[in-house]
Amino acid sequence: MRIETEIKLDFSDVLLKPKRSTLSSRKEVELERDFSFWKGIPIMASNMDGVGTFSMARALQEFNILTVIKKHYTFDDWKLAMREGSFHCLNNVAVSTGTNAIWDSGAEDYITMKSVLEEWSEVKYICIDVANGYQQNYSDFVSRIREEFPDKVIIAGNVITGEMTEQLIISGADIVKCGIGPGSVCTTRTMTGVGVPQLSGIIECADAAHGLGGHIIADGGCIVPGD
Repeated sequence: MRIETEIKLDFSDVLLKPKRSTLSSRKEVELERDFSFWKGIPIMASNMDGVGTFSMARALQEFNILTVIKKHYTFDDWKLAMREGSFHCLNNVAVSTGTNAIWDSGAEDYITMKSVLEEWSEVKYICIDVANGYQQNYSDFVSRIREEFPDKVIIAGNVITGEMTEQLIISGADIVKCGIGPGSVCTTRTMTGVGVPQLSGIIECADAAHGLGGHIIADGGCIVPGD
């Protein structure tokens, strides 16, 4: 066991110090970012049950915001959403799969993911959804998905340390989700006593990812709007 004595910070521990600005209105603030694989507002609706829905994607696409569609939708659900005209921009959605395919190649969420990508090639984001990204078989599964879909953008996680961020990127992830249950809904960190305060964690993970040409998503940690 190693005890770390360095101070770690959450969002609630830090404020942004105001400075003089040349902007005359908040409307002049430009929120869009231009990445090599996507341009838009860098906010993402997560793959949680009540968040990563087709209706959420329909609403957020108007603002060029990504939605990670939850893994519990079937391929028939996707086809129905397409028939109903839910989307006009499939570039703003990601399809999700869990990790059951590690043990069962016929796992429904995995089959749905493959079917969606075969049917709609415009979908270019894959989210490999797992609460604990620290298992070796998870890294192996990320490598397997990378081999199957070399031209897709892979989102992997969740983790909250630099070394595991590096491991997932080396395994084939383009983007790593960083955060373990620190927010207003998910309570993994408080219930298990496992994790890292979110702000310090994402700084560490971002440094690790950028050193390998990867990216991170700060997933969770927001309890009040100021976070």
